[in-house]
Amino acid sequence: MANIIRIGTLAPKASPWGQIFTVWADAVSKRSNGQLELQFFYNGQQGDEGAMVNKLKNSQLDGLAVTAVGLGKLYKPILALHMPGIINTWAKLDAVREAMKGEFERGLSDAGVTLAGWGDVGAVRLMSKGFAIKTPDDIQGKHPYMWRDNSIKPVLYQTIGGITPVPLNVPEVLPNLNTGAVNIVYAPSLAAEQFLWTSKLDTITDTTVLMECGGIALSSKCVNALPADLKDILLETGGVATNALTKRIRAEDDAAFARIKGRMTLVTHSADESAKWNSLFKQVRQKLGQEGVFDPALIAKIEGLAK
Repeated sequence: MANIIRIGTLAPKASPWGQIFTVWADAVSKRSNGQLELQFFYNGQQGDEGAMVNKLKNSQLDGLAVTAVGLGKLYKPILALHMPGIINTWAKLDAVREAMKGEFERGLSDAGVTLAGWGDVGAVRLMSKGFAIKTPDDIQGKHPYMWRDNSIKPVLYQTIGGITPVPLNVPEVLPNLNTGAVNIVYAPSLAAEQFLWTSKLDTITDTTVLMECGGIALSSKCVNALPADLKDILLETGGVATNALTKRIRAEDDAAFARIKGRMTLVTHSADESAKWNSLFKQVRQKLGQEGVFDPALIAKIEGLAK
């Protein structure tokens, strides 16, 4: 009987992420002669990232392909990679993640998780319906989607003020865009395209707020229970899969942004408008430290590494 590793993800099966996961599953099956199988649950079938993390802890899932939001549920400092206005290029992400990965991976290990590898999601930009977002004030009175599992978003919108954010899990966003209950999305181009959100939006900014990233987390208990040869196959192929994700997703996200800005109104921020965003993001990071979301020393360290 095959050993089955159950892995949850929000990604659609037909997406670039799903395509790579399919190749990974095929490779695992072939290399193990059918003794090890990966079973993926796509499209948030096992719930949003917070729910999937709980299922991992309860042994209902054996692995997760998640963003830093999900990884942050296992070791909170990882979510600091998603603080706005610091890591806005892949080069900065690479530098910060390389410097921090030892600490991050130890934190995950202490939480009972083995990281098969890091992966990327895309450059986060603001998209809207029926209006342009040039400064933070343009969000006031609007209804942005706020990911329930992301503890940074509430601080961002509280700092701007005058906003009625709509707390949702990822699978709930499209229905709310359909009804007009949400009119702002803050997401990578590729993810927004794959979730069909871009079909409901008509304006996008060219300013990158952050580089969304994540990884493949496996239950250490599950991994360590495998025979040594199967454990090696799982982790080696997992490393190959996450390396492929990094290379392909960055290119795919760039291509998605090119498609989107070709059919949406592109908002280019002036120097004065960019300064207002940078001021807001600095205030948000200060509040994240003051309110105990992240250790101020961690915030300062990441700010320094990203310069």
